[in-house]
Amino acid sequence: MGFDPEMAAIRFGCGLSPQIPAPQSVEEMLARLAGPDRAAQAFAIPGFAAMEEYNQKLRAARRALKAAGEAGRKARKKDIQQVRRDAFRAGAGWFGHMLLRRALAEDGFRERLCAFWADHFTAAGRQRLMRAAVAPYAEEAIRPHVAGRFSQMLRAAETHPLMLIYLDQRVSVGPNSKRAQRAGGDLGLNENLAREMLELHTLGVGAPYTQTDVRQLAKLLTGLTYTGRKGVQFRPAWAEPGAETVLGHSYGGDKARLEDIYAFFDDLANHPATAAHLARKLAVHFVSDSPDEGMVADMAARYRETGGNLPDVYAVMLGHPAAWRPQDGNVKEPMDFIGSALRALAVAPGRMPADNLRRMQRLFLGPLELMGQNWGRPGGPDGLPEEDADWITPQRLAARLQWAVTVPSRLQRVLPDPRAFVDTALGARARGAVRFAAGAAETRAEGIGLILAAPEFQRM
Repeated sequence: MGFDPEMAAIRFGCGLSPQIPAPQSVEEMLARLAGPDRAAQAFAIPGFAAMEEYNQKLRAARRALKAAGEAGRKARKKDIQQVRRDAFRAGAGWFGHMLLRRALAEDGFRERLCAFWADHFTAAGRQRLMRAAVAPYAEEAIRPHVAGRFSQMLRAAETHPLMLIYLDQRVSVGPNSKRAQRAGGDLGLNENLAREMLELHTLGVGAPYTQTDVRQLAKLLTGLTYTGRKGVQFRPAWAEPGAETVLGHSYGGDKARLEDIYAFFDDLANHPATAAHLARKLAVHFVSDSPDEGMVADMAARYRETGGNLPDVYAVMLGHPAAWRPQDGNVKEPMDFIGSALRALAVAPGRMPADNLRRMQRLFLGPLELMGQNWGRPGGPDGLPEEDADWITPQRLAARLQWAVTVPSRLQRVLPDPRAFVDTALGARARGAVRFAAGAAETRAEGIGLILAAPEFQRM
């Protein structure tokens, strides 16, 4: 089977829309990806500096509380609460813009790629205030590079403030560094970033690396750190002196340099195991839990041939007949389910709760958690599961049904006629049983809910 516009919009995009035409060719999909990012322009999300500004305000408010006399403590506590409210409200707005991009972007493929790569390079804030930082992180480290080379994205993600905080790299100190010597002992070499970089972000589980490689890489990464005041920086005094041997190659020397870390990143991005791991992960995410082996091999080969140029790898996937087999569609992850529902409903920006955190929690964040996707609080650095069985448990399916029946009517003043909406949302996938149920529903809300809860709408 070859290219199909509806399948392109559903499997490789954010779903069908009554307002936005489905792409008509692979060439059009790739051209949109290479073109201007209009969704990001329309629904802006700031970089990490905006999140750090709230952190600085919170630190200042806490210092003021500590210095305040008994009479001023109540006011200073209110200041702390206000900073938190402002940060949570801003985070709700950023999350809302992520949803609106899915609902209204002409280039649905770009939105899906941004979500895929942000999950691949999972990073999150450990404190509640920092949970909203995942949106600025993806905006800076991921989105600019989805149509570029993987080496560029690797460097941006691994050196981003949120990643350095999440995987404790900012506190990693070489055992024999000047910093450790001045302190009179080992201050702690942290292997988290090194391990996840090899196991999750590049080579993959079972790839040809050892614990020695992990430890040597952890030493090479020392000196790479982050502080709220100075940002990301390289501190030679924190770095382990001498060269480190990782995957059979030596990096560094007498003088610790950030350039040696970058050189390793480039070599790691071009490793054959990285090509194989990323090709399979892309195919599993977009096409099937058990993708065609020939397609995966072709994608990995193109990655190696082009030095990790991602659009070329996408082109191989989209151009392969196995990508268009209708029986292979994955179950939508919760964010994909909600995003495609908003797209089918053509929800207007003004109907979204914007910076209303409580309403955003009721309509989206809370239901997402019940469906199994706790936005801003990943279960671990390995990101979301890919297997269909993880998303179709009775409890999680019940949460989808509840959302489908109750939330659309809160977002639209007038819901569409279910008899027309069945074609809007499902296209040629709509079976007779779904059409009958939509036409027989007693209310529009019930009919819309039945369509969004239908098995055909749950799959890519």
